[in-house]
Amino acid sequence: MSWIYAAVGFGVAGLAVLGVLTARVLVAARGLGREIDRARQRIEPGQNRLRAEIGNRPSEG
Repeated sequence: MSWIYAAVGFGVAGLAVLGVLTARVLVAARGLGREIDRARQRIEPGQNRLRAEIGNRPSEG
């Protein structure tokens, strides 16, 4: 009978580990989203200048 208690205990411990790892993944994903937003804001002015320059080129052909 004690093996049932041990199995349940291991199952709960496994679920706790999965919960902690899930929380870490969610925090990392949120941080990655913020980093992507910062990068997008940094490259946006150069991207706009490049698009304006490409739009002002005479067509080849």
